[in-house]
Amino acid sequence: MKRPIILLCAIFVLFLTACGSQDPHVTPAAPISNSNSTPDLCAAEHLAESIKKVNDLQREFDDASQLASNLAREQLPDSISNMQRIRRAAEDHQAPACLTTLKGHQLAHMNIVIDTMIAFVGGADTETLNKGIADASEEHDLYTLEIARLLGTTLSPVTNESVPTDTSAP
Repeated sequence: MKRPIILLCAIFVLFLTACGSQDPHVTPAAPISNSNSTPDLCAAEHLAESIKKVNDLQREFDDASQLASNLAREQLPDSISNMQRIRRAAEDHQAPACLTTLKGHQLAHMNIVIDTMIAFVGGADTETLNKGIADASEEHDLYTLEIARLLGTTLSPVTNESVPTDTSAP
């Protein structure tokens, strides 16, 4: 009979000590606010990483399209499928709102390249292919300019300066 009473007393003592005062050296944790628990991906400290995620897909696509441009017509269908896979990944990527224009240029460029490659496989005329190449290049340039704008950098044009050569005899 004494055992249950001792057990109840022990539980009562534990209960009282749990309800006692807190250690004055322990600081209670700050409450977690759900209103702003995710970082602003457009803020300066996160923007470069947000752009990198979009640009990684662009770089993969650029590599695939450069490879495709050096393949024979018969080898292009598999390469086009790979570019379409990358484009779908870019479409599915949830970029922050500040990258809407960047992503728009990216997808436009990818679509034009893919459409131009498909036209080439289908035997399109030179004028159609040249227009596709020019349009894709323009979208890629707009994409690059948008990255520069977002990062606050200024691009300078590349000039082909001639390098003087010494033609005198040794």
